[in-house]
Amino acid sequence: MSRIGKKAVELASGVSASVSGQTIEVKGPKGTRSFKASDDVTITVDGQSVSVEPRGKSKRARQQWGMTRTMIANLATGVTEGFKKELEINGVGYRAQMQGKTLKLALGYSHDVNFEVPDGITVTAAKPTEITVEGIDQQLVGQVAANIRAWRKPEPYKGKGIKYKDEYIFRKEGKKK
Repeated sequence: MSRIGKKAVELASGVSASVSGQTIEVKGPKGTRSFKASDDVTITVDGQSVSVEPRGKSKRARQQWGMTRTMIANLATGVTEGFKKELEINGVGYRAQMQGKTLKLALGYSHDVNFEVPDGITVTAAKPTEITVEGIDQQLVGQVAANIRAWRKPEPYKGKGIKYKDEYIFRKEGKKK
């Protein structure tokens, strides 16, 4: 039995959900998101709660049960609060700034890195060493943050690079004489 799947997803006020076939669409103050569930689960909307039930007792149905419930909960969170990833830049001369829909990164290369921000994502650089990625799609927010971080991953000796704000960089000792 899925412990996660058993719980119904409670929708906040101002959020509505509608099911057509296996597709659920959630509308809220920040926008609209939809998710197409597999045929192994049944989705029902009762007022301000959404519940998911497996069709049958197969292993796949039980796997999809918990995953579908989590995806619906993420849709509801995205259209109400949104998702946010914070990045930190460490290193002498490393900095970031926004220019329209482009994030300009100076990361020690011979040229500046121009990162085009996709639609549905808001990137802000309040300080030259801090980047905030926000949006209603959790997967897209995480992917954009990972793509920005991939330009200069933090190295273990001096800790230079782009890291997540809550990330711990395991530091190594340098060479000895």
